[in-house]
Amino acid sequence: MWRHVLAGLILSTGVALVHADTPQHVSTSDAYQQSIEKWRAERVARLTAPDGWLSLIGLEWLQEGANKVGSASGNDITLLAGPAHLGVVTLDKAGQVHIKLADGSGATIDGKAVQEATLIDDMHVTGNAAPTKVEFGPANFYVIDREGRKALRVKDADASTRKDFLGIDYFPIDPSWRIVADWVPFDPPHDLQMGSVIGTIDTVKVPGKAVFQHDGHTYELLPYQEEPGGELFFVLADRTSGHETYGAARFLYAALPQNGKVVLDFNKAYNPPCAFTSFATCPLAPPENRLDLRITAGEKKYRGAH
Repeated sequence: MWRHVLAGLILSTGVALVHADTPQHVSTSDAYQQSIEKWRAERVARLTAPDGWLSLIGLEWLQEGANKVGSASGNDITLLAGPAHLGVVTLDKAGQVHIKLADGSGATIDGKAVQEATLIDDMHVTGNAAPTKVEFGPANFYVIDREGRKALRVKDADASTRKDFLGIDYFPIDPSWRIVADWVPFDPPHDLQMGSVIGTIDTVKVPGKAVFQHDGHTYELLPYQEEPGGELFFVLADRTSGHETYGAARFLYAALPQNGKVVLDFNKAYNPPCAFTSFATCPLAPPENRLDLRITAGEKKYRGAH
């Protein structure tokens, strides 16, 4: 009878049962190790995807009026990939961006073989829509808006940063750096000034603070939410920053608080795109999130830093 029951379990679960003499227990620490390794693999897959952060080859700021774009040196914006003369991108006084492709460019706009279109930037798309993408061979660009300044974010699946990626170095996985912090909500939310590597300063709304202890000392971190109802997003620095880890900041996401607690898993602290490319517009850790603490967990400084 038990043989039939066990066979049914195998068929229904897809899990093969092992011999009784074989250890079947997977410790909590082993399961945690595997979960972090899985998270790391997924992180690297996103980073190295054809349109991931390693594919960036340009951050080209638009001037008001007509901007001739192409790979030839005579253009107003010289791209590192694509046809010699791609077309003209016009930024009008109202901040609208329009493109007219050159004859024979071979480029498409959102996958369509049209000659011209208005380009919707990343800050003015609606719902789950993506900014208008102009594609030419393995490369593409779309418009980003940073405090009213418009730029072309240029990507290339054949970028050397992607093809020559050296991998990520990590601190050893340490379950003690998975910290359950107290959550102190702010009502109303507080304002926090966030600088960036391109010199902009954004004001973000902070819904509360995470308070935790380490080696007998108390620390606080302030997060914001990139979208309403989204996860908590921490931009932080610590005493490893600029030495073992990237100097400007590391990023950390955390699930929304439950029962007055929030889990800070520093084994998932990771480098911003600016650690890999000079063509990103990353936030800097605000003074409030610069901890007098060595967080020896998560990603280390990239060996192939630009």
